[in-house]
Amino acid sequence: MGLFGHLFKKKADSTTKIGNVEDFSSLTRVYFQAAIAVNLGITNIRFLPDVANFKRLFKVPTQGGKLGLAEKTASRKMLMQDYGLSESFFKEIDNSVKRNCRHQNDIQPYLFMYQGFSNDLIMVIGNLMQWKFRIPSVFQKALYGMIQKTVHDICTKPVFKADDVHKTAMSVRQYKERLGYSEAWMSEYVYKIIVLAKKEPKQKKNKNEEK
Repeated sequence: MGLFGHLFKKKADSTTKIGNVEDFSSLTRVYFQAAIAVNLGITNIRFLPDVANFKRLFKVPTQGGKLGLAEKTASRKMLMQDYGLSESFFKEIDNSVKRNCRHQNDIQPYLFMYQGFSNDLIMVIGNLMQWKFRIPSVFQKALYGMIQKTVHDICTKPVFKADDVHKTAMSVRQYKERLGYSEAWMSEYVYKIIVLAKKEPKQKKNKNEEK
C-alpha cells in the first residue's frame, strides 16, 4: 500500500484503524519537513517530498501563504490523536530543527542525520531487548519501562559486550548529541514503533482471513 495508505481512509468512518510503522514514520517525516519549511520560510515544495504527498492526499490548503504551517498543524494533530504522542515530542523536534537547520543547504544533511539516528536506534534497541518484544500488549507499562531503561543504557553505558552493538550504541549517542534529543523523546519514539510493529502480523492475518 502507498504512502499513508492506512491513515484515515474516510473521516466519517469511525472504524478506521491506526496505520502501521510505515505510516507512522511517513507522518513523522511530514512534521519534520513542515517544521523545516516554517523555520526557513521555504516556498519550493520540491524540497519537501513528504509534505507534498501529504498536502495532495489530504487536500491541505496553504495557510497564510506560508508553506508548512497548515501541514505542520495537521500532521501534529494526527500524530497526537491517533498515535498518542505528547506535546514535548513535537517541542523537541522544533528545537532540533531550529538548532540544526539554519540554511536551505542544511536540510538534506539534517534529514539524513535524523534517518541514520532513527535506523541505528531501532537496530540497537532490537539487539538489546530481543525477547522482551514478545511481552503481551496488555503489559504496555512494563514494556515502556524496559524501553526507557534500554535507552538510558544506550546513552550512558560505557561498554557493550558485542562489538556491533557497542558500535551502533556509540553512533546513536553521537546522533543524539548533534540532534539534541532527550532520552524521553527516544523512548516515546521507539515505544510507538514497537507497539505498531507488534500489531502488524495480526493486522495482516485478519486481512488474509477476509479474502
